[in-house]
Amino acid sequence: MNTQAPQKLSDKITTLEELAKLADYSLLDILICDPDATKDGVDHEPRQVCSGHYVPVKPTPIAEPEYIAHSKAFFQELGLADSLAESADFMRVFSGDLSQVPEPMRKLGWATGYALSIFGTEYTQQCPFRTGNGYGDGRAVSVLEAVIPDRNGGQRWEMQLKGGGRTPYCRGADGRAVLRSSVREFLAQEHMHALGVPSSRALTLYVSKSEQVQRPWYSEGSRSYDPDMLVAEAVAISTRVAPSFIRVGQIELFGRRARKQEHPNALVELEQIVLHLIDREYAELIDPSLSLSEKVVRLARAFRDRLTRLVANWIRVGYCQGNFNSDNCAAGGFTLDYGPFGFCDMFDPNYQPWTGGGQHFAFWNQPVAAERNFEMFCTALRPLLGTDPDALQELDEIRTGFATQMGEEMETMLAAKLGMDAFDAPLFAELARLMMETSVDYTIFFRELSSIPDTISPLKKSFYTQVNRDMDGRWSEWLEKWKARLTHTREQMHRVNPKYTLREWLLVPAYQQAATGDYARLRELQEVMTQPYDEQSKEVEAKYYRRRPVELSDLGGVSHMSCSS
Repeated sequence: MNTQAPQKLSDKITTLEELAKLADYSLLDILICDPDATKDGVDHEPRQVCSGHYVPVKPTPIAEPEYIAHSKAFFQELGLADSLAESADFMRVFSGDLSQVPEPMRKLGWATGYALSIFGTEYTQQCPFRTGNGYGDGRAVSVLEAVIPDRNGGQRWEMQLKGGGRTPYCRGADGRAVLRSSVREFLAQEHMHALGVPSSRALTLYVSKSEQVQRPWYSEGSRSYDPDMLVAEAVAISTRVAPSFIRVGQIELFGRRARKQEHPNALVELEQIVLHLIDREYAELIDPSLSLSEKVVRLARAFRDRLTRLVANWIRVGYCQGNFNSDNCAAGGFTLDYGPFGFCDMFDPNYQPWTGGGQHFAFWNQPVAAERNFEMFCTALRPLLGTDPDALQELDEIRTGFATQMGEEMETMLAAKLGMDAFDAPLFAELARLMMETSVDYTIFFRELSSIPDTISPLKKSFYTQVNRDMDGRWSEWLEKWKARLTHTREQMHRVNPKYTLREWLLVPAYQQAATGDYARLRELQEVMTQPYDEQSKEVEAKYYRRRPVELSDLGGVSHMSCSS
């Protein structure tokens, strides 16, 4: 435990040495290390990890790191001076080199294992060993846990490198992230936070000036479903930050081992990771004096509350996770792993940016996908309840009540999005039909509706197709019905319906220009997308508040992608 004097809230952290004083490695100090791990962290080849909660790993630094961007808003929240992001010591650590960190920071990072379930089906054949014991953080390496002062006394943050090199879970991959995917994740995390959607946060983004890797991707103008060429891309490291990175898949892994009695300590390890999750994510909600059974039941209920609200928020802002496996579902109830995500342009319940995702992970099916992940979470918790019939029954009731609560969250969200106190199902169903028949831009439509127009003319800014007289009449009739039900003000609706969302066709030129060393577009996009509800300049509006250009429809890497690494 850190015994250093606490940093004053008013002080700015200006050096790595000052940040290091706040280090407090709860996961490493409380949980169990893989007994087969190396002491020096040189553990970069694929292997089975059969027990323990984490593997110490020495990150692999990127060569010749160059600063691209940092989150100014998050630096401000953490009390970090902006100058820190470009200081040599800080850059060295957050581009993967821990060899010279000041004490009490540690010179090794750590990676964790997790299980894989896809839409409620458990898989163990995906790792090279066909046991499920080789699946986990293949290129994500945590490098610091720190308790940073805030107005509530202090918040624990875990800082994790995305693209920090190979780990035992790399399954033969290179452990790297490329600039393209790193730009996407860096911008998306802070955008989601600004939208009011719970998310991991972005800290910094660095790129290598000399190191490249090969990736399959789409040639210019390609409308291929799958990538049609190999491209050399610069490697990059983005640092993401969260109270913890414990995933549903992580709890599943230890639940599976306990259920199958895979080793003598399996049930103990499950209990430890669950109690650690409570301490990291739910301490303010769950009294430490409660019995284990009571804690487990309250954890399930609290996670259900967060997960249902999260997914309703995703749909509110037009976000599709794309690949919502259990390992991409944070047990803290926030958005994690910005891989093949996308913000929909045209409203389409079946919108899916990832070619491998299928309709089960499509935009409007995300509530059902979340329910499958929640079911796997509850299944993983069951061994901790033993033969306690009351606790088991309560857990089952919480699990089976997910769909009802999810529906209530959706209705509350949709009512607010429409500016009404109560959800009107027939009115929304009629709207959904009109939006699909007219090919309506999801974000622009609801933002224009928020201005409470007298006629449908402003709404036509969002129409991708021209409407005939009959459709015009149907829209006008709907608008009058809606206005008769409207109870919220324009200001209230503007707080729910963003003006700007991070569409893929806006991201592409940002990362393409970044690949040439020009970061101006990326930084401009960062500025715009961290103020998504605000009325910005006319120049910004002309550039970013518009429908997707028709020539970008069905374009590989824009309308769809097969990977995002």
